[in-house]
Amino acid sequence: MPALTPDTIRTLTEALADLTDYLRESPDPEEALALVEPLLDEYTGLPVQLADTLRALARAVQDHPATPRTAQVDLLITELRTAAWELADQHTLHYALDDLRDLYGSSPEGEPGCCWCR
Repeated sequence: MPALTPDTIRTLTEALADLTDYLRESPDPEEALALVEPLLDEYTGLPVQLADTLRALARAVQDHPATPRTAQVDLLITELRTAAWELADQHTLHYALDDLRDLYGSSPEGEPGCCWCR
């Protein structure tokens, strides 16, 4: 895996911003659904990935030897973990995808699986 940099992550967030701008232009709903579908995948979508990222950040901060052991730091770690739980609850957005697929008569190709497996 190549080394991650802040620029790598900025590129990802810029792509998401580009998608948002594109969706504001009212594209064909089936095309819009195809573009958004990987973001809301039940197992690999953004809610799940971002929740995992926040939990990993909380763990990295908590376990680092240079992190001060204060109530303020404990509160920050708790806030990260709480946000992670709230994001993980959004994984149910994949049900909205099912409803949209039904609405537009499209279904994922092939066998069920994560967005990369379809």
